Amino acid sequence: MIVQENASNPVSGIDESLVSSYNDRIRPLLDAIDKLRDLNVMQEGIQLPTIVVVGEQSSGKSSVLESLAGISLPRGDGICTRVPLVIRLQNHEQSDTHLQLEYQTKVVSTDESKVAQAINLATDELAGSAKGISNTPLTLVVKKNGVPDLTMVDLPGITRVPIHGQPEDIYEQISDIIMEFIKPKESIILNVLSATVDFPTCESIRMSQLVDKTGERTLAVVTKSDQAPVGLHAKLNANVSELNNLPQKLSTVTEALTIFMRIVGFSRESLKNLLVRGEFDEYGDDKNMHCTARLAELLDKFSEEMKNSSDNNSSKKFLIAEIEVLEETKAIALPNFLPRSAFHALLHLKIKAISEMPANFIAKVWDYVETVAVAVIVHHCKKYAQFQPHMTRAVHNLISSVKEKSMERVLEIVEMEKLAGYTCDPEYLAEWKRLVAHSATLNQGYSPISIGNFGNIDISHLMYYHSGIKNDAFDLKCRMTAYWKIVLRRMVDCIALQLMLSIQRFANGELEAGIVNEVMDTNEGGIERLLIEIPSVAVKRERLTKSISLLKESKDVLARIMDKIAVADD
Repeated sequence: MIVQENASNPVSGIDESLVSSYNDRIRPLLDAIDKLRDLNVMQEGIQLPTIVVVGEQSSGKSSVLESLAGISLPRGDGICTRVPLVIRLQNHEQSDTHLQLEYQTKVVSTDESKVAQAINLATDELAGSAKGISNTPLTLVVKKNGVPDLTMVDLPGITRVPIHGQPEDIYEQISDIIMEFIKPKESIILNVLSATVDFPTCESIRMSQLVDKTGERTLAVVTKSDQAPVGLHAKLNANVSELNNLPQKLSTVTEALTIFMRIVGFSRESLKNLLVRGEFDEYGDDKNMHCTARLAELLDKFSEEMKNSSDNNSSKKFLIAEIEVLEETKAIALPNFLPRSAFHALLHLKIKAISEMPANFIAKVWDYVETVAVAVIVHHCKKYAQFQPHMTRAVHNLISSVKEKSMERVLEIVEMEKLAGYTCDPEYLAEWKRLVAHSATLNQGYSPISIGNFGNIDISHLMYYHSGIKNDAFDLKCRMTAYWKIVLRRMVDCIALQLMLSIQRFANGELEAGIVNEVMDTNEGGIERLLIEIPSVAVKRERLTKSISLLKESKDVLARIMDKIAVADD
């Protein structure tokens, strides 16, 4: 039965005999129960049938009661009901509404416009003006045409965390009041639940199950069913936004080729800025992408390692290596002549000691360049994920080829240094003369001596060698020391220049050509491969499309239902 708001009598249209029976038998019982309730017989252990309204804080209990009573109750944030509010609804035939509050020994008449304020004032008297609660009941009598004959007890909403002004044990106090009212078997528990929460975890449900395990006297009212859970709208709107942010689905080879060439062009310009021009505005926060600075650091480290290695690569005592070389290269010849083969033999030994360092340096540089190139490709392909595997594989293959060529050129530089000792740098003779001028010091004794750049040296082990071999060995060492400085500088300079040229060629054209050739290779499927979305994107697109379609269909269904309701009300 639907009761219209403008109905003059809630039982109009019902058989008159039923109305007469209700007035003769049921209404006197309800009046008697209310009379007993006024006498507080429950304090004597006599339980009366009671509808007890329980629920979490802000679950919508007041809205349910307002819809039944047709009046406005106190609302606001936090706990609005701080005492048990007994709402006694009585239908009467008069058109005017009579409202009164009864608490302790007071009876306060009020009207519909001031009832909320009157309840707040009475609550302050019973529970204090702070935010505490009290178990002293407050009765609101509502005599109004069209309301059902019901008596309900609205209890404070359950809250676990006390706010400012509430006692620390607020949860325990509220729980005690609720359990006091719902424990009697005569109580009907009206559980008010918000549709936006998980019902099994609701504290009010848990309390009801403690006293009514079978659920025989528990009813549930679900409120806020028209409200979406917090964050749902944002999530649903995010589906549309996420779908729009997915890359455009490519349907023709022309579209794929256009986007592919655009990505290749952008990638080439980014790499030129990073590797050649030293411009990194596009990746300002990522220091690993500040390529010219990182390449300079790698080169400085390589140069320092070469120098340190040459200084520490011999574990032999001073001049012993040179004496051994002279012994192995001596021949039947005039004395006081240094054999050329001795210099070459010593040079080969020193180059062999550092021969792996240039190759390792080249490998580090091109590994770094590959990391940068792949990062650039991924950045420009982020909207077209199906391009990434093909383009990054092309970068890897191209880097491998370029690295191999660089290795060959570096090994050529190392082999050239082994070929012959030569330099037109006047610093060689100047350095040799400066060092060899200390040769006389070798024959002044066998205690530690200081010789130019060689520092403090223990020469006691040289006492067993005659002065001629010592002088030749020292001369050879001075020549090699002067020449080796030039060799190291020349190798570092040549490798750096060769590397700069290779990187510039790579950024200016080789990368673009390599990617295009790799992707366009018809043996591998050609440009048509780019039309195929990667599985993760394809699945995501399908999921979002279905979700949006379902939500739109649901929206249309609800709209049609609301239209029917609006027409019925009219």
